[in-house]
Amino acid sequence: MEIIHNNSAGIDIGSRNIYISPGYSEVKVFGTFTSDFRAAASYLIEKGIQTIAMEATGSYWVILYDILVEHGFEVWLVDGRQTRQVPGRKTDVKDCQWIQQLHSYGLLNRCFVAQGELKEVRGYQRLREDHLRSAAMHINHMQKAMIEMNIRLPEVLDQIQGASGIAIIHSILEGERDPHRLLSLCHGSILKKKSAEILAALEGFYTERGLFTLRQAYQAYQFYQMQIRECDAALNDILCKINQDKDHRETGPRKPVRHHKPQIDELGRHMLDLFGGRDATVLPGITDYSWLQIYSETGTELERWPSEKHFTSWLGLSPGQNHSGKANKRPKKKGHPNAGQIFRLLAQSLLKSKKISFGAFGRRLRGRKGPMIAIKAVARKIAVQYWRLMVKGQEFVDQGVANYEMVMIKQKEKYLKKLAQELNLKVIEPD
Repeated sequence: MEIIHNNSAGIDIGSRNIYISPGYSEVKVFGTFTSDFRAAASYLIEKGIQTIAMEATGSYWVILYDILVEHGFEVWLVDGRQTRQVPGRKTDVKDCQWIQQLHSYGLLNRCFVAQGELKEVRGYQRLREDHLRSAAMHINHMQKAMIEMNIRLPEVLDQIQGASGIAIIHSILEGERDPHRLLSLCHGSILKKKSAEILAALEGFYTERGLFTLRQAYQAYQFYQMQIRECDAALNDILCKINQDKDHRETGPRKPVRHHKPQIDELGRHMLDLFGGRDATVLPGITDYSWLQIYSETGTELERWPSEKHFTSWLGLSPGQNHSGKANKRPKKKGHPNAGQIFRLLAQSLLKSKKISFGAFGRRLRGRKGPMIAIKAVARKIAVQYWRLMVKGQEFVDQGVANYEMVMIKQKEKYLKKLAQELNLKVIEPD
């Protein structure tokens, strides 16, 4: 094979040491303190290295990557699954030599690494998602504590973390036990429909242990709500900073965000400014918040993926190729990219929709191949439309959706005629 990257190096990163191979034989070991990273950068400059490959090992690579980029190196962050060696030959020294050899021959693919302000947005957004998951855990703890005291509020309220549920829990922890007074804290719409049920549900058997557990879970939930609001403030500040020199666009009515809506002023306008007026919310299932999530993982420059196939493959939404003779294997892939998971969640919501063609497509596929394949296929279709919108423009997307719906109608007509022929019936064309 021909060497493509001359003056290349490979780095294997660990928690205590990093191993650097600037060639086939020589290996240099450095520590993992900041001073050691800077010494490693100086060493690579002395060796005349221009391009470096390293594995994405946990979060150990982050600072080293930034320091090397700061020193002017072309740094390739690569997936560790691409650098596997022959079994039985696994050491840190051999790993860095193998990475350098693969990189010199151009056999490694480069990972997308967020830089600058996008890196800040991604950090705040991922931290917000972590707080949401932690808050959800404490919602379950509140439900369990109430059930143990036979307060059947989770059975009669859709969300105990709503305004009515939180008001009732707060009042219980303040010492209120009268079901009628607790009922009066509910919203008017709930009082009209469920007064009798809630009144019966609030007649509990209170215990010291149950109240202690409920108080702990409630306080933890409120703490994470405060953390989420701080993340929203940080996201609002960075979006204002990014868009401060851009022309602000009129948004008009926006899709409602039903769950976990961030407290960001004019989020829709910020997103339109980021993408030059191209509105992703015209696509099914995407709201301003889910658009923010996608942006934090992919950025605005989707041209870095040459085609929609490259984009969906990077998201982990493309069907794999695992043929061996007559066998078509389906190995389980380890892990899913965060961006791909966002599109999967959007697809799950569309499977329940009866007015969107993607939903009909997913339900038919689910009946034949199961829910996981259906969700992945619908997520891929949404991702393809998103890439087309941001790279090709709105007209290209509208045409693609219209063509897809036309194909769906033709398939139904073909099936209907075939079924009529089997039943000796005649299909009458409309005038």
